[in-house]
Amino acid sequence: MDFAPYQDTDPQTTRALSPPPQRSTSRSPNPKSPPPNRGTTDPFLASTLPAPSHFTDEPRGDGRGFGNTDLEGGRSNINLFDTSLPLRLDHEAMLAYLLLPPAGGVFLLLVEHKSDYVRFHAWQSALVFTAMFIIHLIFSRYSVFSWILFVFDLGLITFLTFHAYQDANNLDRIELPFFGGLASSFVDAE
Repeated sequence: MDFAPYQDTDPQTTRALSPPPQRSTSRSPNPKSPPPNRGTTDPFLASTLPAPSHFTDEPRGDGRGFGNTDLEGGRSNINLFDTSLPLRLDHEAMLAYLLLPPAGGVFLLLVEHKSDYVRFHAWQSALVFTAMFIIHLIFSRYSVFSWILFVFDLGLITFLTFHAYQDANNLDRIELPFFGGLASSFVDAE
């Protein structure tokens, strides 16, 4: 088809015309749909549902059934001690407190996606030491109080690092007041 503005012939004479609409007596919007099956009067006879014994807890010989299958598609094979980084779980949890708090916690929140244990310690480290950083900024004029806070920070880092390492064997969490509960709620919400 030529779309030039000045043409010798009218473009309407050379285009293909649509076929005329068919006049059918069918009221269905899709005239090619199959007619309904009038032979079966009971809709429950043609059902393809499994037998009720398929859903019991009792084991069956063929390995199928409610008690013998993994309904979550492999969730039982997940190892709770796997991490995204090529480090051990206890070492990663310790790094949340040792890598320049709170930056270490934020770093682990960005790169760790498999372990809730490590993510909890990362959240707790980021929250606690961000608050401590703000307290340091507020009291930075008083040198004695600033040194006391610094010693408290070192003691807190040592305490939390030790418990993150020690409790990794059974995945226990040492929760600090307020910040630990907040970190747990963040991890549980993910």
